[in-house]
Amino acid sequence: MRNRFHKNPSRGQVSAKQMTSRSHYLRGRGASTLEGMLVAFSVAPTTAESDDGSVSKAVAEAVRIVRDSGLPYELNAMFTLVEGEWDEVFGVIKRATDAVVAVSPRVSLVVKADIRPGFTNQLSEKVQRVDALLGD
Repeated sequence: MRNRFHKNPSRGQVSAKQMTSRSHYLRGRGASTLEGMLVAFSVAPTTAESDDGSVSKAVAEAVRIVRDSGLPYELNAMFTLVEGEWDEVFGVIKRATDAVVAVSPRVSLVVKADIRPGFTNQLSEKVQRVDALLGD
């Protein structure tokens, strides 16, 4: 199967190489950076710290890095959500991952991103829109 990004660029479609360029991605979108990014990530050692399977000490060190970054974030039982600009958010994820790598020979990292240039405060506003529809 042919990669869909290798179609004819002269028809307004871009190559896979062009898609890796943030400046090309943002051209015509009215945004100068990849601001307004929400990222859910989970980083944890693949080996437990104790007999009960807890990895909370390593996770706490990762969350401390997120908290100290100053970026808006939320913590839940499965993921940490962080909002900000591309380089800021992925810099925090890298540092959080490095903290877990320091205490474990193998680490699991899961990342999911919602990239909407020009949108900010979505960490709370997305939830508020759903709550409004539910009448809460």
